[in-house]
Amino acid sequence: MRGMTIAQTPSSALSVVVLAAGKGTRMRSDAPKVLQPLAGKPLLGHVLDTVHHLSAERVVVVTGFGAQRVQEAFAHQAHLRFALQEPQLGTGHAVQQALPDLPGDGVCLVLYGDVPLAPAASLAPLVAQAQTGALALLTVELDDPTGYGRILRSADGAVQGIVEHKDATPAQRAVRECNTGILCAPLPALRRWLGQLRNDNAQGEYYLTDVVALAVADGVPVRASTVADADDVLGVNDRSQLAHLERVVQLRTARRLLDAGVTLADPSRIDVRGALHCGRDVFIDVGCVFEGEVHLADGARVGPYAVLRDVRVGAGTVVHPFCHLDGASIGAGAIIGPFARLRPATALADGVHIGNFVEVKNGTLGPGSKANHLSYVGDATVGSRVNIGAGTIVANYDGANKHRTVIEDDAHTGSNSVLVAPITIGAGATVGAGSTVSKNVPAGKLTVARAKAVTLDGWSRPVKKK
Repeated sequence: MRGMTIAQTPSSALSVVVLAAGKGTRMRSDAPKVLQPLAGKPLLGHVLDTVHHLSAERVVVVTGFGAQRVQEAFAHQAHLRFALQEPQLGTGHAVQQALPDLPGDGVCLVLYGDVPLAPAASLAPLVAQAQTGALALLTVELDDPTGYGRILRSADGAVQGIVEHKDATPAQRAVRECNTGILCAPLPALRRWLGQLRNDNAQGEYYLTDVVALAVADGVPVRASTVADADDVLGVNDRSQLAHLERVVQLRTARRLLDAGVTLADPSRIDVRGALHCGRDVFIDVGCVFEGEVHLADGARVGPYAVLRDVRVGAGTVVHPFCHLDGASIGAGAIIGPFARLRPATALADGVHIGNFVEVKNGTLGPGSKANHLSYVGDATVGSRVNIGAGTIVANYDGANKHRTVIEDDAHTGSNSVLVAPITIGAGATVGAGSTVSKNVPAGKLTVARAKAVTLDGWSRPVKKK
């Protein structure tokens, strides 16, 4: 989303009220609706990101159901103020609860915590119009406007008011221009209008939309801006709408990646739940999930159904299918997987090979080192050109504490070895297959630690009793 900054003077400073009090009964969830995740972020988080681009001086979030959980989820945003709406008597009543936290002048933009995709580019004109003294509304044309408040205009096209769907006449319900609920107004006027709201309607609530008729009565101009894409102002009331917006977000992300030169095997089968940064000629196969902050350098390739979270992948590196990479840094020209797992604090240098069913945790592997099959490398510092044989286990945990293993350059561990930390395998050393080593291995030597094989004559395998 492109950031926009609103030019402000002391008398036109921007305050924002975000309505986030709803329970979201149709979500069938114990969590507040505004905390439901969209592209890896709470719905309310998307709205607050947009507010950041508008450079608001004051932001008040009106909470209700699950208020404590909402505040805790955004406690890291110290600039936020919270107001409690209890009981919940409509949108107008909700904005009233924010008034004590708002300044006496400037303009106020009202947003909704369950309308996550309203772009700053559509909101900035509302703020500009309110700064001239108008009441500014954001509207949308819908083919099926069922459930939405309708914009009422006079014969000359001037906005006269808004009527809620439940209170509308058949003729009014035929109107396709709908209220999004998003508006911006001069704060002194908004305070006055909120004090005049009445609840004589089908719901017995105080509608924020009634301020439109009050503005008209006061002779205040009402300006309406129509948003081009209805998905930008779609509210989330149930799981179906949440799933719809998830696909909207992912397809928009896919288009941006394609425009940037990334090849996607299928743009409809990618999920970015954070920030994905790609270099040139990156290829991403189907079903991949990217979480947190992920960087794919030039020419990187990610195979089907891989999950990458907070990962850096070097140029030309190939991640084969079904890998799970979390908190790792991978150099250039590496080969990972299939079915590999890299856990946090893993750092792989250029040309490293991590093969099928290999797990690395808090470990570093130097240039050209390989662990190609069925191994666990935990809390280890591995040098260059090391070969970790199939089935090698770095036993880093004694039941109470973690210990570190050092494997120096050009060392080899044979298949099915166990390296009991803390231990150092010297440069060029070889650990024989099947060895359990608990002492340092000298450089350049072969170390074998196996029990002597014993063959028992006259032994027979037990058989089941009839």
